[in-house]
Amino acid sequence: MTGERTVVMITSPLEAEHAGRIAQAFPDHIELIYRSDLMPPTRYVGDHGDPNWRRTPEQEREWRDLLHRAEVLWDFPQNEQASVLELAPRLRWVQTTSAGVGPLVQRLGLQDADLIVTTASGIHAQPLAEFVFAALLFHSKELGRLQAEQRGRQWHRFCGIELAGRTMAIVGPGKIGREISRIAHAFRMRVVAMGRNNDPARAEALGVDRLYARNALPAMLAEADCLVLCAPQTPETDGLMGPAEFAALKPGVVFVNIGRGTLLDEKALLQALRDGTIAFAALDVFPTEPLPADSPLWEMPNVLINPHSASTVDTENAKLVDVFTRNLDHYLRGELDAMTPLLDKRKLY
Repeated sequence: MTGERTVVMITSPLEAEHAGRIAQAFPDHIELIYRSDLMPPTRYVGDHGDPNWRRTPEQEREWRDLLHRAEVLWDFPQNEQASVLELAPRLRWVQTTSAGVGPLVQRLGLQDADLIVTTASGIHAQPLAEFVFAALLFHSKELGRLQAEQRGRQWHRFCGIELAGRTMAIVGPGKIGREISRIAHAFRMRVVAMGRNNDPARAEALGVDRLYARNALPAMLAEADCLVLCAPQTPETDGLMGPAEFAALKPGVVFVNIGRGTLLDEKALLQALRDGTIAFAALDVFPTEPLPADSPLWEMPNVLINPHSASTVDTENAKLVDVFTRNLDHYLRGELDAMTPLLDKRKLY
């Protein structure tokens, strides 16, 4: 690329070593704005910002002056009242640090904007799949009870559950769902899934034993020994699991939600937990986050609560920088069609 250097701005917390990787990848072609002093301090590895943190008025003026120059952003800036296109009028591309940014793009009024949005889709598949099987093994091997009895110096033999031969049902067989399916087959489980398209050829490509169409969801639920929600939040998936869907489950199901809290009716979930339809639930996402202190879920013995952190691991930012630098190379070369994963702003994923 010739001419002026492309101005790239990091707008959410990132370790200096990773910012350095971006700068060093294209030293002659980009100007990297990396001002960690104008961003929230990191609370943990992979933290992408504290929504309660605020800049001073002087910091905010400097921040906005920098945004005004940027053509490329690492993440949408948080806690801004003005439109991102007003704050960054030269903006052409945003690389997000999350996969599920469709609803955010919609809220920001960017569905019709001439703006490239690439996401983190795929990089969280491994840690989220690991969380699913951590939950399954925690329940099937009664690890919670074993810990309690160890503390009490109690010796009670028991009969556990074998995963082999059980049916894993997946709602949303995308990159995360495919990784869950791969691991489930390693445990010799049967895997079924529900997707937009139930073509047998797609079932084979996804690595599932059977693929159900949307209107056949109750039939799939009736087979499940473990049900995992990993679909994106869209108008079609909001409220997907309501009272009728939970009632379609057989008693004793393990339920894991790593998609979005809006995919289910929380009252129906609570009822299924109380009546034994769901023997154990591992929940990473909730309709209201943080989970309100008065939620009954906190005290339910058959619920494991994860504070929307199942996808966050120590390797996350390194993987994100790999995605970003690959896309930045395509962007600088004008190969916009090669940039991935690209958000479909109409489908919201």
